Amino acid sequence: MATTRSDSLTLEVVELIGTVVARYYEEYDEAAAAHSLTGAQARVLGLLALEPMPMRRIAQKLKCEPSNVTGIVDRLESRGLVERRPDPADRRVKLAAPTERGTRTARELRDSLTFAREPLAELSDADRTMLRDLLRRMLGEAGPASVAPSAP
Repeated sequence: MATTRSDSLTLEVVELIGTVVARYYEEYDEAAAAHSLTGAQARVLGLLALEPMPMRRIAQKLKCEPSNVTGIVDRLESRGLVERRPDPADRRVKLAAPTERGTRTARELRDSLTFAREPLAELSDADRTMLRDLLRRMLGEAGPASVAPSAP
């Protein structure tokens, strides 16, 4: 049975994690608003700029209901930023994909971010590897043991 920790160090770490997440979303929402998008619309557009995908997969990645994603994609489609097209691997499945304008908007959004684009910029490769491994442990994901790269 896991023990509960409420010491000051644990509380500070939890608070810092919350602050990092809040700062990421705050900056993303501000960048989205500059393009008259909601934060959720910007995140969907950013995902689709990486690769077209079905609504169900978008919902899985964003940890939300597929019906929510359908509404977001509908609004992006009405603005000419996203289109639906048949999946070449299974024509019964529709993929959401960015239009040329959507790809350009996603790039502009990404380029306008500072902290959210690269929140780990100040950390070395070894620090990022350690952080990743610690976060995996927190989430109960064993993952392969990795050797931290040596610092330059």
